[in-house]
Amino acid sequence: MNNNNKLLLLFCIFSGSAVVYGDGNAKIFDITHKITSQLPTFDSKKGLGHFIWLVSSIKNGSMANESEFKLGTHTGTHVDAPSHFFQKYYEESFDVSTLSLQTLTGPVLVVDVPRNKNITAEVMKSLNIPRGVHRVLFKTLNTDRRLMHRREFASDFTGFKKDGAQWLVDNTDIKLVGIDYLSISAYVDAAPTHHILLKSREIVIVEGLNLDGIKPGKYTVHCLPLRMVGADGCPTRCILTA
Repeated sequence: MNNNNKLLLLFCIFSGSAVVYGDGNAKIFDITHKITSQLPTFDSKKGLGHFIWLVSSIKNGSMANESEFKLGTHTGTHVDAPSHFFQKYYEESFDVSTLSLQTLTGPVLVVDVPRNKNITAEVMKSLNIPRGVHRVLFKTLNTDRRLMHRREFASDFTGFKKDGAQWLVDNTDIKLVGIDYLSISAYVDAAPTHHILLKSREIVIVEGLNLDGIKPGKYTVHCLPLRMVGADGCPTRCILTA
């Protein structure tokens, strides 16, 4: 890594922007938020809090350090499984282990959503996302407001309204939809929006993305949640390559 790239990496680490790796034209953008005690969690003023602790330590005489952690399945950057909002799918085991890696990996379009607007049918239409695009990440006012860097949950975040979700299903070929806060749906439309997007079991939702410093355009996305049986969601490591 040359000195310019070292400086860029340090800037991204301390500014909270997506971390960039690589030289020249081959770049990797880490669009996953770090899991820290200050990370916001849904409907909480206190954030994640203490989540990891040592169960054995070299300092106390153990051969090795070993930790345990406790996290909700929808912590930080994460995916939603169909079982998240459908009891039938939960009972039928449509969990994160059933999500398609083919959907979670491949060409992706990052789009800028008009600021101070939730994602409605009108907004979706204005974005002019062409048929044949299967993965889209929506960069919104949430990124400008740095909501994922604030411990207290913000219920006024930008997300999909139910008519926007229905427009996506009816008029696009999108199978992976990502957004830059803890929920794909606007706060008041949580259930109906998730129902619309997850009903077919063909669309994968990725939430809590770090799109700080990511320019609109075409990339390749790789999102890899743990293969966790029974989980209705799971923290995931997401990267873009360009």
